Amino acid sequence: MNTILIPVLIVLMGLVVYSLVRGIVAFMQGTKADLEAGDSTGPTPNQLLQNKMMFNRILYQGLAVLVVAVLLAIGSK
Repeated sequence: MNTILIPVLIVLMGLVVYSLVRGIVAFMQGTKADLEAGDSTGPTPNQLLQNKMMFNRILYQGLAVLVVAVLLAIGSK
């Protein structure tokens, strides 16, 4: 079981980092675009992407914590 869960955990951690970086990049691009435009008529595509990436980051982190909990439960027996 560990041979399956550890690679899954590594993939989830990679997805967390990927989502975090994409969210930060979208934030930086959105901030630059907002300063240049100066108009706030609703969420921009960059803001929507940032929101989506941060939601994905939280989802992947939760799944990674769940995998760690399962690994700990298996390891304690």
